[in-house]
Amino acid sequence: MAQRLEIGLRPDLHDPAGRGLKHKARAYLGLGVERARVLRVLTLDTALEAADLEKVRTRIFTNPVTEISSFSPLAGQVLPGFHFALWVGLKPGVRDNEAATACEAMADVLGRPLKPSDAAYYSRLYLIEAPRLGRQQAELICSELLANPIIQTWRVISRQEWDPQAGVGIILPRVELRHQPTVLTLAIPSDAELLRLSAERNLFLNPADVPVIRAYFHDPAVLAQRQALGLNEPTDVELEYVSQGRSDHCNHNTFNGRFHYRDLASGQQEVVDNLFKSCIKAPTERLAAERGWVVSVLWDNAGVARLDQAHNYVITAETHNSPSNMEAYGGAITGIVGVYRDPMGTGLGSKLVAGLWGFCVGPRDYAGELKPALHPRRLLDGIIEGVRDGGNKSGIPTALGSLQFDERYLGKCLVFVGALGVMPREVAGQPSHLKKTSPGELIFMCGGRVGADGIHGVTASSAGYSENTPAGHVQIGDPYTQKKMHDFLLEARDQGLIRFITDNGGGGLSSSIGESARLSPGAEVDLAKVPLKYPGLDPWQIWVSESQERMTVAVAPADSQAFLALADKHAVEATVIGRFTGDGKLKLTHGDDLCAYVDVEFLEKGFPQWQFQALWSPPELRGLSEPVVAPPADLSGLLLDLVDSPNLCSREWISRQYDHEVQGTSLIKPFVGRGRDIPSEAAVLLPVLTGKAGLAMAQVLLTDYGDIDTYHMVTASVEEGYRRVVAVGGDPAQVGGVDNFCWPSIIHDPTDNPDGPYKAAQLVRACWGLRDACLALGIPLLSGKDSMYVDGRLKGRHGLVRRVSGPPTMMFSATAPVPDLKRVQTLEPKLPGDLVYVLGATKDELGGSSLYGLWGQTGLKVPQTGLAQSLATCAAVSQALDRGLAASVCVLSRGGLAYALARMSLASDLGLSLDLDGLAGAEGLSPMQRLFSESTGRFALTVAPGRAAELEALLAGVPFARLGQVTKERRLKAQAGGVKVLDLSIPEMRRAFTRRFGKMV
Repeated sequence: MAQRLEIGLRPDLHDPAGRGLKHKARAYLGLGVERARVLRVLTLDTALEAADLEKVRTRIFTNPVTEISSFSPLAGQVLPGFHFALWVGLKPGVRDNEAATACEAMADVLGRPLKPSDAAYYSRLYLIEAPRLGRQQAELICSELLANPIIQTWRVISRQEWDPQAGVGIILPRVELRHQPTVLTLAIPSDAELLRLSAERNLFLNPADVPVIRAYFHDPAVLAQRQALGLNEPTDVELEYVSQGRSDHCNHNTFNGRFHYRDLASGQQEVVDNLFKSCIKAPTERLAAERGWVVSVLWDNAGVARLDQAHNYVITAETHNSPSNMEAYGGAITGIVGVYRDPMGTGLGSKLVAGLWGFCVGPRDYAGELKPALHPRRLLDGIIEGVRDGGNKSGIPTALGSLQFDERYLGKCLVFVGALGVMPREVAGQPSHLKKTSPGELIFMCGGRVGADGIHGVTASSAGYSENTPAGHVQIGDPYTQKKMHDFLLEARDQGLIRFITDNGGGGLSSSIGESARLSPGAEVDLAKVPLKYPGLDPWQIWVSESQERMTVAVAPADSQAFLALADKHAVEATVIGRFTGDGKLKLTHGDDLCAYVDVEFLEKGFPQWQFQALWSPPELRGLSEPVVAPPADLSGLLLDLVDSPNLCSREWISRQYDHEVQGTSLIKPFVGRGRDIPSEAAVLLPVLTGKAGLAMAQVLLTDYGDIDTYHMVTASVEEGYRRVVAVGGDPAQVGGVDNFCWPSIIHDPTDNPDGPYKAAQLVRACWGLRDACLALGIPLLSGKDSMYVDGRLKGRHGLVRRVSGPPTMMFSATAPVPDLKRVQTLEPKLPGDLVYVLGATKDELGGSSLYGLWGQTGLKVPQTGLAQSLATCAAVSQALDRGLAASVCVLSRGGLAYALARMSLASDLGLSLDLDGLAGAEGLSPMQRLFSESTGRFALTVAPGRAAELEALLAGVPFARLGQVTKERRLKAQAGGVKVLDLSIPEMRRAFTRRFGKMV
């Protein structure tokens, strides 16, 4: 018999969740809620006796000091005067982490496993006192604040309708698929029919691939082999497998395409064959061959580089845009726990040591006419919470992140997630970064079970967003299950039990087994052996589902019992579902039914290269020019406005939710300075606590420069990433990079995407910039990812539907070992009297700047990076850190010198007194240009007066200027030409910096 357990804070205690609901109802919807209380509801659908139910209620689910609980309704005790009860629960089949954990806890306390038929379901009951609200407003609170209809359902019960004995009743969201699993044969007599099936089944097949797919299945030799086994036309399993394997997300068809580039101004024409090979692979292979610290790149789930003599570090980053755009929390938590599995599945497996994040969304206060899937405010809140739970509940420090607001992300948001791991250089006497599948090895699926959630994730990600985008690819990640699996797999690795490991991410088993089977080559899998969340799934759903927290592992038969025993020790489900073979075939069955029989090489050859027209229109031809403005008289007020702007003000309210101290490795934290409230230039960890090598990591996002020229956007991004890790003590000779491209669709359609060729040219130029910067600075690309189709169709006034394309975006992440922890440095000046230097040349480069953004302008003079000069400047800074000369190091970037100086003062709570006349390269520039130019390659340093000569000797060949000194006076002051141009107190700068989001901390 099912029982409903309600748990809540004691009535005399403050309810933070209720207060949060009150605040959001007022802030988001303008609705007045006088009081609110929140109850946790756990519905237990078990055969437990009354004594056992009482035992788990008191021993597990209730804190006797702060909480009350009951199997009867509590509403009358916690808020007797409520006007509405709002119940919110998950829909059937959606991953219910709290309930799953509750079942594990009950089994532990009772000392016996629950019955297979036993289940639990978690939900919440919100009680509100709101005498001025009607049912319509109460429904609005549910739909706009508390629930997402994609994954949740709700009920609104008024005070008059409330039954004190029954409460909300017993609600059991069981999955009941009254369906006999079947394998369908799908005839494809014509290209048109296959395209029809593609549209019907959300396969998103490219029309150019269709003839190749049909030719394979109609090939006489292939047909003969298939017919001998009872197959003829392709099955639904096979077509789903092909669609995920050929998706742009998995196969990177855009980056592997052929671009016909033409400059509309100069007439220059060039055929660019395969951006990945020419701009990413070739430079990285060249650099890797010259640098012994590069261990493994371009083939595994993540890149591997040397940390110290005994350890390697592992890094990757990717995006989770499409699902997050529809269900922010679920998409983001799935993104972060998903990217964590990449280092877990790199080589023989690595220990996770850090997570990274980056969010690109529409303005949080957006009040325009367009209706995105989720309002940016709600979207951002959900994304933040998802990454928070994914990291905090996994026990992995969230080291740093970034946030960018832009209306163009209303169509589709971007959620960047990154992960770093460490592994010993050798495991059981073998290099830890090497792995291979071999015939006879058993295929284990470990971790979570398979459900209908997460289906068509990779195919839906290979298209823009619209109201018809399928929601089945939305999932809820489970960090608890993954944490147990992480620890289990590390122990299995160290015992030498793992021969090959990879994660089940995009494409699920079809990707993890389909790709690893190419190494043996060949595999056979019985899909009926795959553990399911519930019965009734068709074989094709089992094969392509992206249900989370799963890894595919190859284990030698002789090691299988030891592997299973270790899984049992860690309470991780591990199941043999097949074996690797050497016959070159992928053979799938479901019990006695043959589901698929294809060559493992099929998806690797014979498909046409995608073709793109790339038409470049230089910024002058597009009508861009410098704004005609007279330099403002009040530069101090201008700096305050800049410090307050959405993309430069404090992000403290986000980072404070993330645990960066777990594991105890954090050296430079997300915030630095006396008040620990100013964002650091980069993070530094000590990933191996018994070691002596730190690891620096930084992120850069310079989207606005791309509005002028994506080539300079990317060169500036790579150079700044290099500068940032050097600024905190990273070794400039061991900087690795990770490129994450997120681009609007470049496929030309005269009606739907008429500017596709221009966007394609932007992509070509961005890749050229990546190639040139990495070669010049010596940065091999350890990992990377591309995510295309950053587009959405949004409804506006009068039923108008508009296409909104995101700006071309490239997040660049940089890493570098810190060989000597004495080199670690932060941006805040340390002592009054220290001298202030600016290294690097300041030029008239305000195009795409934060200053112009304040005025709604773009400009023309985008920063053009001198890579050779930057290399020399960074080398000098590194030597200064080696010698202990630099008391602080600040990177000049967005907001220019003025914003950098403001951050230094805010972090140190010390003043700066400066004269801008000697600024290197700034002859003829106005004070505004000197302060707000965003020229690249620049640092601000402070040094003790007694060591100034030593520093200046070190800077031979580097443009630099001594501008002034650090003062006890808590003011930022600067003059130019003998005239005061800045004079601000630290308190007024801090008010501006924290005004916008400070109340949210």
